[in-house]
Amino acid sequence: MKTRSAKNKGARLQNELRDKLLESFTELEPDDIKCAIMGESGVDIKLSPAAKRLIPFGFECKNQEHLSIWDALKQAQENAGQLIPALVFSRNRCKTYVCLELEEFIKIIK
Repeated sequence: MKTRSAKNKGARLQNELRDKLLESFTELEPDDIKCAIMGESGVDIKLSPAAKRLIPFGFECKNQEHLSIWDALKQAQENAGQLIPALVFSRNRCKTYVCLELEEFIKIIK
């Protein structure tokens, strides 16, 4: 796959996540949740302060056929800062999943 195609594939997953978050949190404005520009360092979904109060996650998006989960989790942890690292991943013709640290998952379901 060419670099440009891979970047477009990653951007599609970022856009999908942004759209689903905006759809779920109707109290937020479109400017509250933005996708990072490809190649920009940091989290893949940029949240406003209002969005961070509702969605305390630092999202790392990976849309790849072969994913090194440990490398992707490390990147999510490094980029999340004070937010909870969340790895969102998918591949062609498959569902999208989210990977969280076990303790954070337990807090959510408790």
